[in-house]
Order: sequence, then structure tokens, then C-alpha cells
Amino acid sequence: MGQDFLSNIDLFYTGEDVIDNQVIISGEEVHHIKDVLRYSINDQIYVTDGKGSFYKCKLTSISKTELQCSIDEVRHYDNHFENFTFCIPRLRTQDRLEFALEKCVELGITNFIIFDSIRTVIKGAKLDRWQKVIASAMKQSLRAWLPKISYVKSVSEIALLPGRRVVFEQSATTPINKFLTQPDFSSRVENIYFLFGPEGGFADEEIAMTKKCSFVKLTDNRLRAETAVVTAASILALELI
Repeated sequence: MGQDFLSNIDLFYTGEDVIDNQVIISGEEVHHIKDVLRYSINDQIYVTDGKGSFYKCKLTSISKTELQCSIDEVRHYDNHFENFTFCIPRLRTQDRLEFALEKCVELGITNFIIFDSIRTVIKGAKLDRWQKVIASAMKQSLRAWLPKISYVKSVSEIALLPGRRVVFEQSATTPINKFLTQPDFSSRVENIYFLFGPEGGFADEEIAMTKKCSFVKLTDNRLRAETAVVTAASILALELI
């Protein structure tokens, strides 16, 4: 697979299993491929299964509801952050949250939990919308792993999950670059949940739930919530890949 594979291409997603060297594409992607971009039979097309594989294919069949492609070449990619989950509070505006999700996906983050905080202004889940945002970001940035996203109603639900929790706190004494070099972190054998505080900070009840967490300083400056999320993702991508 040539260098052109990771340059100026359109990447599409299929949730279907690959069988007998054939890729089937269905759903909204069909309209985009055949009606908007006007791909034709025998055209070259690039597809990801969202599970770490890219397929260089030839379009062999087009119908109203699905496309069939024969695989010419396959490339596999590791998920460097499969044990990392970014826990992001519902932000004041939907645009800010979607911006944070999009940029994190571009940087390689593949697990998200959106949570309501006591001080969250806008509460509730919009999972369908968030899933579309991260799927679009995956394709735009040529990523091979479709991120997972879920929603919980409180910090207490995150506190019960098995694994280690890391809270970004401006008053913390351990800077993130020092934290990333700790042996128990760099081994990356356990699930690690990175918690970002809501606008206005965690309430006292929520702080009590995080006493057993590791507290890490991201910067010396106060950042907007979405800026903190993207900054953390950028540092992880630079330091660990």
C-alpha cells in the first residue's frame, strides 16, 4: 500500500464484517459515496472497519442500500490508547463539547465517558449526535479505530469503574510530564480514566469521591474545560506515541 494511502483520500466506515475478501458498506455512507461523491464501479475506495484495519478496495457493486467492494490490500494499526478513557463533563454549549471530542479523536483518543456534574448547566445525553461527531472525526483524520462513547449521570458512577482515575487539577503538585514517566503508568496495563472538571469546578461531594485519585497539573494557567481536554490529548499523543 503506497504512501498515497495516508494523504489525499476519502475514508469511509463500515460496521459490517469482512467476509471472503469482500467489504459491504450500508447506511448513510451509501448516499455519500454514490450520490454526493459519485463513485462508480471499479473505482478505488478506502474503508475502515473501525477495529484497526484500513482496506484499499475496488468498488464492485452499487445498489440503493449497499455497496460491495473487493479488497486489494489491508493495513493494520495499533490502538495506542485503548486503556485510556477521557471523562468529560457536559459543557455549557454543545459546540464546545463537540469541538473537544473532534480534536481528541484526531489526536488518537478512542474512549470517552460524558458525565453530568452537580454544577453542570446542561444535563442529559445526546449519544446519537456524539457518535456521529466522533465517526466523522475518525474518517477525516484517517484513524482506524472508531471511538467508543458512553454517558453517566454522575461522578460516582465513574468512581466505581475498575481501574485508575486521574484528575486534572490546577493546584496539583505533580505536573503531567512527570506523571507520564511513572512506572505504574507507563506500563499501561490497567484502565486509566482521565477526569476533567466542569465549568465552575467539582462540588464538595464530588471532590470527596475523588480522594483516591491521582491529581495531576496540566498547566500553570486556568483553561476552559474544552481547552484542557484537547491539551491533555495533545500531550499524551506527543509523549506516548
